[in-house]
Order: sequence, then C-alpha cells, then structure tokens
Amino acid sequence: MNPLDLIRKYYPPDSLAYRILVEHSQRVTEKALRIAHRLGRDELDLQFLEEAAMLHDIGIFYTHEPQIGCHGTHPYVCHGYLGRELLEKEGLPRHAIVCETHVGVGITRDEIEQNGLPLPLRDMLPRTLEEKLIAYADKFFTKNPERLSEEKSPEAIRRRLAKYGPQKIAVFDEWHQMFGE
Repeated sequence: MNPLDLIRKYYPPDSLAYRILVEHSQRVTEKALRIAHRLGRDELDLQFLEEAAMLHDIGIFYTHEPQIGCHGTHPYVCHGYLGRELLEKEGLPRHAIVCETHVGVGITRDEIEQNGLPLPLRDMLPRTLEEKLIAYADKFFTKNPERLSEEKSPEAIRRRLAKYGPQKIAVFDEWHQMFGE
C-alpha cells in the first residue's frame, strides 16, 4: 500500500492541504522511523509504522481550518476519529486506530464527556508501541505553513500540553523517556 496514493484520492495534489499534510506527515514519519531504528525493537512493524505515520492526519480535510487549506465543517479535534472512519472504509482498520489515537497524547471518554468535546464517547488512547511512537513524533511538528520544517523542543511541547492538565504532560514525559532522542 502506498500512502501517497490514498492521500491523493482525497486531496488534490496541487492543493495547500495536500502540501501541508504530506510535508507534515513526512517529517513525523522520518522522526518515528529514526526512533524505531535507534530502539532496534524486533516487535516494531516498520512498514506499518511508515504507512500509519503518513496517514495519521488524513482526516484533516473534514475540518474547518482554512489556514491549512481545509474547508470542511468539523472542528479540528474531530480529524482523528474522522480519519479513522475514512481508513476503516478503505479497509485499513489498524491504520485507522492510529488516526483516532494520535490526537494530543490521547483523549479519554471522561475527558470527552467533561469537556463537551464533539467526539464519540470512547477512549481514544494509543495502546501499541507503534501508536504511541507516532503520537509522540507528531507532537514535534506543526501544520503551520510557515513553520512546517521546524521541530519543536520537548519544553515547547510540554508548555502546549500544560493547558490540558498535568496528566497530559506526564504521558508525554513517559513517552519522552521511552523514545526521546
């Protein structure tokens, strides 16, 4: 399976959304694969890791984020579960889970309920090593068109996560211990 073929099915290659999605996803993929190779863990499925990292944000076109070329109707927080639905229809259930669970450092059912988030009521937490690694690598890169090539520092990521509570920073710190370069 070629992730770019699937992306082109939903994103015109000459669009801003395509450019941002592909560049962002390539950076996330490169970081995830670099970490995976450094870890040298036999249980990591590198082909899956590469494909899923490229597809983790495929649902952004459903959202209303004009600054990145997305003119859908949903809030941005929905891109994960919407990407999951899309990839399930494409017959990629394992890749689909990565879409849903990479948002933030994962979102619990309780958080969805307590914050009135427009998401299905279920835990959306990365569980496998590949899911956690992609979610971790994703935190280092923005989709801001002017800063696509910049990698954030762990401190900047912690500052951003702080508004969601200390438990989110704790999850990131756990991943940073596991994966940090």
